[in-house]
Amino acid sequence: MCIHMSSTIRVSEETKAILSELKRPEETYDELLSRLVAEERPVNVGAWSETEAEAARAAVRESRESFGR
Repeated sequence: MCIHMSSTIRVSEETKAILSELKRPEETYDELLSRLVAEERPVNVGAWSETEAEAARAAVRESRESFGR
């Protein structure tokens, strides 16, 4: 069984009008806000460990060498 919780967020009429303009057809306000938040989250720079990063660099070097670059 899945229970869905909900919350109420108060916004001004001006903010709601802007959100309505940004909202896609058939998109709920929850989906709109999730999309906007996802677009604003910073990229996790340095997500690879040093070992993973070096392996990726080595793969790029090998690929370039195989094409004579």
